[in-house]
Amino acid sequence: MTKLRYVLLFVSDLERSVAFYRGVLGWPLRGQSPERTEFATEGMTLALREAIRPSGAAAVQGEIAGRCQLGLWVEDVDAFHRDMVARGTLCIQPPREEAFGAKLAVYADPDGLPFSVAGSLKKGPSDL
Repeated sequence: MTKLRYVLLFVSDLERSVAFYRGVLGWPLRGQSPERTEFATEGMTLALREAIRPSGAAAVQGEIAGRCQLGLWVEDVDAFHRDMVARGTLCIQPPREEAFGAKLAVYADPDGLPFSVAGSLKKGPSDL
């Protein structure tokens, strides 16, 4: 079963958007870096990231202001990946370990909207 845990919202002005979500809506910060701000909302995390602006007619995959990216949580990212590939789902980024301590993969829905899938890193016998 997948669980919605994370929504990444691409914004045109990170500072202005943080002021809105923090000051106007009153959501507490979970973490902040120059590239991303996360809010601790009940049951999930909302992350804001400044959109990479299009250069001419070309835009970077999914990173257009006003778009969002869903983040799902699964127990086994590798098993989920095998299932998605078998079903013909477009894989944008195969599973890989990330610095935040989880394994992450990115796929596209039928309209091309990216969604990420994360899960805990499996512990090997030497980690037990």
